[in-house]
Amino acid sequence: MMMQRCLRSAHQPAARASARSQRSRSLHVCNVAAVQAKSVSGTLNELKAKGKVAFIPFICAGDPDLDTTSAALRKLDEVGADVVELGVPYSDPLADGPVIQGAATRALEKHTTLDRVIEMVRRTAPTLKAPLVMFTYYNPIMRKGLDNFCRTIKEAGAAGLLVPDLPLEETVAVRAACQAAGIELVLLTTPTTPQARMSAIAQASQGFVYLVSLTGVTGMKDTVESRVEGLVQSLKEVTDKPVCVGFGVSRPEQAQQIVSWGADGVIIGSALVKALGEAKSPAEGLQAMEELARRLRSVIP
Repeated sequence: MMMQRCLRSAHQPAARASARSQRSRSLHVCNVAAVQAKSVSGTLNELKAKGKVAFIPFICAGDPDLDTTSAALRKLDEVGADVVELGVPYSDPLADGPVIQGAATRALEKHTTLDRVIEMVRRTAPTLKAPLVMFTYYNPIMRKGLDNFCRTIKEAGAAGLLVPDLPLEETVAVRAACQAAGIELVLLTTPTTPQARMSAIAQASQGFVYLVSLTGVTGMKDTVESRVEGLVQSLKEVTDKPVCVGFGVSRPEQAQQIVSWGADGVIIGSALVKALGEAKSPAEGLQAMEELARRLRSVIP
């Protein structure tokens, strides 16, 4: 109903400056309403209720440039991404392997800043069906101010936040700021996380629980560790929240394996980042990324 009112208001004639102003305000309300309708938890729980598994691609903002990042987000949405993760380039990405580190370095060399990423998100997010989760280390958040950062990314159109260098004990203030802004804070658990701590992380995480499939940094691996199956089941014993698996997933057969283990979502990053950022041109990168994304999407039910 809100969207119908928005559309009627947005298409009224604007013969007067005041009418144009009213239309502009109406369009802004439409964008805000559309963004607010996309929650990470709502999307994942709806898929889970239908017996479907989420396809969650990750790309790095600014590689090869922000215009291409915007186009890539729209292309991933068109391919059928259920949630999209967008990495903010950072100079010391402790959790990232060489592919994503390289993408972040190239983006920073082209003067990609947090503010420029947020402005790109502001232009792009209202056009996406999939909710957008921003992936950033804590230092850029601290520099911008926690409350201000959360409000700003929410207003730009982000639905979730993931901070890989934030330990559970330090999530209280961040989670409060996220909740105040209407952002869901996604937390990570790893193969070496003790059971009691894994349970606490699952309880505190919002949107979904991010299960890291390997010990170490992100990257493309030949196989997914078989113990991931047991970790998925261990998490499902302590939470009814969706469990999504990432790190080291790059090929369709790996995605299929993770689906067979009972995961509620499959997160693919490095392979898509490499296809997009290491091509000879932005156009070729977009094509390579799309082709890989379609192959991955096709094996995730």
